[in-house]
Amino acid sequence: MGVSERTVWRWLEQAKATGRAEAPVRQGYVVSDEVWELLGEAGGNVSELRRRLVAAGGEVPVPSMSTLSRVIRRDRRAGRALLTGREPEVAGPRRADPLSELGLNVVAEKGVGGQVFLREQKHLAQVPVLVPDAQVVHTPAVRSVLRTVAHAAAVGAVVCLYGDAGQGKTVALQYALSQLPHPARVRRVHVGVHPTVPELRRVLADALELGRRLPRGAGEADLMLVNALRQPRVLVLDEAQRLPGPALEFLRGLWDHPDTDTALVLAGAGSERALRRVPALASRVLTWELVPRLSPREVATVMAAFHPLWEDVSEDDVVWVDEHVGHGNFRTWAKLTSHLTAEIYGKSRAVVDRRLLERACARLMGPL
Repeated sequence: MGVSERTVWRWLEQAKATGRAEAPVRQGYVVSDEVWELLGEAGGNVSELRRRLVAAGGEVPVPSMSTLSRVIRRDRRAGRALLTGREPEVAGPRRADPLSELGLNVVAEKGVGGQVFLREQKHLAQVPVLVPDAQVVHTPAVRSVLRTVAHAAAVGAVVCLYGDAGQGKTVALQYALSQLPHPARVRRVHVGVHPTVPELRRVLADALELGRRLPRGAGEADLMLVNALRQPRVLVLDEAQRLPGPALEFLRGLWDHPDTDTALVLAGAGSERALRRVPALASRVLTWELVPRLSPREVATVMAAFHPLWEDVSEDDVVWVDEHVGHGNFRTWAKLTSHLTAEIYGKSRAVVDRRLLERACARLMGPL
């Protein structure tokens, strides 16, 4: 019957007293419009709502925390809208001509001298090029990533940055993020391998610097994340191929929420395949940005701009290295440059010739 033995005995006593054998109809707790509005003022926090109800008193007894949470969760799943207090916004258009902020005309053909930093981090994060004195080179791929990321940040879109491992996706992405007009809006989300949805909630809360533990209830935790994403943000997830379907679907739900204003950058080797397995998210991707390997005709020019060591290496030697080891892979070229700088360190008139290149390549390739 779904009721306790004690309840049945109580019904029998009532039947004897009233002469009616029907079980009484239970009137469950209903959240009134006034209480629902009070819940919105409490930011959707059920504990705070119950505290206010107890403090207010009244003739109607305040239900238990479990009952209150269950009824509110039932109403929200049924589509009852909850209006919470919003953060104050500056008067005027929400996104006044956002594309005018991109500043894409500053991109040059040559490398950018020195190091590139992410300004939104509490600590400076250097682009991982492995070699001192190396520069971020504005290849066509880097310029394309810069435009894609800037466009996504301006309009709040989903983009996927993909390509084989070592092609330079992370370097291009970090450089593009450092050039955004509002770098403080960028939040990097570091995920493990196959995170669960609760684990993803926690790392999102850390990235958004919410500063306190998430509520245990999924609905309340999601509401806290939604509130944090009301202001324009750029969520960046590198190694997005690690995310299973439920985690990607959760991200889609956050991005799709009518109260959030978020751009979503999903990057990683194989990330495009992971997204394709979640059609609801894949259909929302504005740009699929492929970062290709360096072509043989651009390797010599790019390497000379990447590090001064390659300026005096003959073009034939560069072609030989690319055919045997480099294969247009930026990470491989960066590691080779690191080996060569270590070889010639402290030598006054070091020459990078074929013999030195062969020795460095042998160390790089490892056992065959």
